[in-house]
Parts: sequence; C-alpha cells; structure tokens
Amino acid sequence: MRRLLRSPLLWTLLSSVVVLVGVTAWLLMDRATSRGDALKTGALAGGAIAALYGLWLNDRRRRTEEDRHEIERSRISDERFAKSIELLGNEADQVRVGAMHSLAGLARTRPEYRQTVLDVLCAYLRRPFEHPSFDPGLDWDDDKEKRAAAERERLVRRAAERLIRDILPHAGTTGPTLSLNLSDARLDKLGLLGRRIGWFGADRCEVLSYLDLTDAQLSGKFLLENATIHGGFELTRARFERKVSLDNTVVARPVDFSVATFEEPPSLEGAKFPAGSVLPEEG
Repeated sequence: MRRLLRSPLLWTLLSSVVVLVGVTAWLLMDRATSRGDALKTGALAGGAIAALYGLWLNDRRRRTEEDRHEIERSRISDERFAKSIELLGNEADQVRVGAMHSLAGLARTRPEYRQTVLDVLCAYLRRPFEHPSFDPGLDWDDDKEKRAAAERERLVRRAAERLIRDILPHAGTTGPTLSLNLSDARLDKLGLLGRRIGWFGADRCEVLSYLDLTDAQLSGKFLLENATIHGGFELTRARFERKVSLDNTVVARPVDFSVATFEEPPSLEGAKFPAGSVLPEEG
C-alpha cells in the first residue's frame, strides 16, 4: 500500500481527475458554456497533466539510459587502459607502439585519463635503456641483433615522446593543467613546441638530441637539475611562469636564455653551458 501511495503514476492520475472535475465544474458555472464544451475543456486540462507526466517519464528514462551508457563506456575504457598497460610489456616493438597509441586515443576521448596516460608514458621513458648513442663505451659491433633491438626500442621511445606532445594542450588555452615527471628518464627528441605544461620535473634525465620548448607555456615549476643534454636546448618564445631551476645541468650546445620569458630569475647554480651561450641577466 505504501509503495502504491508513493507511485508518481497514481498521483498523476488523481491530479488529472481533480483537474478534469475542477475545470469542468468551473466552466459549467458560466451559462454561456455548454456541458459538452466544459467537459471537453476539462478533459484537455486533465490530459495535459498526463502528458506532462509522460514527458517527465521519458526524460527520466533518457537520463537512466545515458547513465547506463556512461557506465558501459567507463567499463570499456578501464578495460582498454588495462589491456594497453599489459601490452606495453610485450616483446614486439610494434605491439608496444600500438599500445601507446591506444593510450593516447583514450586520453583524447576521455579527458579524465590524460594525466594518467602521461604518467604512464613518462614512466616508460624511465625504463632502463642502453643504446650506443647514449653509451659510446658499449661494444656491440659484433652483436648486430642486440644493436638492432636497441634501435627498435629507440624508435618506440620516440613514439612515446611524440605522443606526450600530442596529449598536452596548446599554449594559451584554458582547462586542466597537465604535468610531466621525466626524472631519471633517457630522452631522445622531446619537442614540446607550443604546448601548455604544468609542473615539469626532469631531474637527472639525459637528453641525446634535443629538448625543444619553442613557444611553450610552463605554468608550473620547471625543474631540470643534474641533467645532461648532449644536443640542443631550445627556448625561443618559451614562457616560464613559476620557479625555474637548472642547477648542475650540463648542455652541450649554446643556449640563448634571452629569447625566453621568465617570471622569476632562473637558478643556474653549478650549471655548465658552452661558449656562445646567452645567459639571463642577473636581477
């Protein structure tokens, strides 16, 4: 009985009857209105209540269906994420690249996954990695298979670097701020041109070819300490909005700090730059 009393359908029917009777009785008080017209108008008024209930019921069903689809999408996304993480450990380089692209696609379609996917790609770049270009002392001349495997892994890591750039939002846009943790990573060609980055941490990292921040917007702290950049460090039109620390970092090619904008003077204690570098003016 209590369940019946709480039923919206019951109260809708009762409301329709009350409106039907009330409108009909009110119209019958006017002698100019016939009984047929009064009854017809009352029925229309009562039917309008039922129609409103139907619209509410359809909207409720629609929202329930949307919630069900969202739950299903979340479940599929979680399964896709878990499968991609599993495939990152596959021995075949093409499978690992495919897993990375799957993660990047997930980050594009499901914004809540973006930071997580970036963390995963950064973690992959922190995996132990040996290559003759990074380690000139390696004697792999007689081991062609090992050398080829290292070159394939290098290409996989380049794919991760490109996807990190693709996931990051463009400079000057609004929205969630994404961070990068590349501490202890071995990087080859990391180009973050025209991207907006939050906190950037790359302590003790090693960069073989270049770190390019052209037109990048660094809205969080930029920490690149005890790092080694064997190639170039490009800062053209980069904007650093928080603390910048390059303490004890070594760069092989000249760096021009004058082409970048710093909200705070960068810390360069113990850093080494080659001749031809343009260092920031001391405040």
